[in-house]
Amino acid sequence: MKTFDNHTFAVCAYGESPYLTECLDSLLAQTVKSRILIATATPNEFIRRTAAQYGLPLFEAPQHEGIGQDWNFAMSCTETDYVTVAHQDDIYLPDYVKEIVQHIDEGKRQLLFFTNYNEFSGARLIDRTRNLKIKRMLTAPLRLFPSWRFYRRRMLSLGNVIGCPSVTFNTRLTGRTPFVCEMDNDLDWDTWEYFSRQKGQFVYISRVLMHHRIHEDSGTTAAIHSGLRQKEDYLMMCKFWPEPVARRLCREYNRSLKTKK
Repeated sequence: MKTFDNHTFAVCAYGESPYLTECLDSLLAQTVKSRILIATATPNEFIRRTAAQYGLPLFEAPQHEGIGQDWNFAMSCTETDYVTVAHQDDIYLPDYVKEIVQHIDEGKRQLLFFTNYNEFSGARLIDRTRNLKIKRMLTAPLRLFPSWRFYRRRMLSLGNVIGCPSVTFNTRLTGRTPFVCEMDNDLDWDTWEYFSRQKGQFVYISRVLMHHRIHEDSGTTAAIHSGLRQKEDYLMMCKFWPEPVARRLCREYNRSLKTKK
């Protein structure tokens, strides 16, 4: 069995998710094995039992300060150069680590790697929505121009096109607390915006290597219902565009998020 000991899946666990074991099973089924740990800011007996059942190290944060801080805490518990913050509701396809390893080039300044992904709701796989089509179209040029900072910023100026659970960080360049925590929902988009200004590569892998779960109990769904998502989307657009343009783009962007075809 092939292994890559310089990569870690840092699984962020919250509450008592019915999907946590499915996520862990997908990580253990990787064709190239790497390290796995569980980190939580909401410690409870369910998470402790699950960690013990799978024989995985568990790290408990002293307090829950927000999603970004929780993700940074999970990354700070790792020791490897390459780290993926795995979301407990999602599934990673068997070749995820294999593809990351194949795209690593130690001679290049690779900030982060991210992959194509599908969404699923319940048992229904969703592989082609308007939103997913737009994201794939915008990210495709990075396969040829991973170091082109101008294009990275233009790409991100049209929306959060990088699937956060698909990202692997090169911690030698990003550090072990890379997430910008000034926002509650769009903190990942804010983080990509920060690194888009840095010298180095965004390595895009066009193969679908994970499934991102959409469900009513997710933080993203709650943020959309509360209006927080729309507010922070506008603030992000203003980082790239004058306010009138940002307002118009934000309306179109949020309309695309609701499209299922």
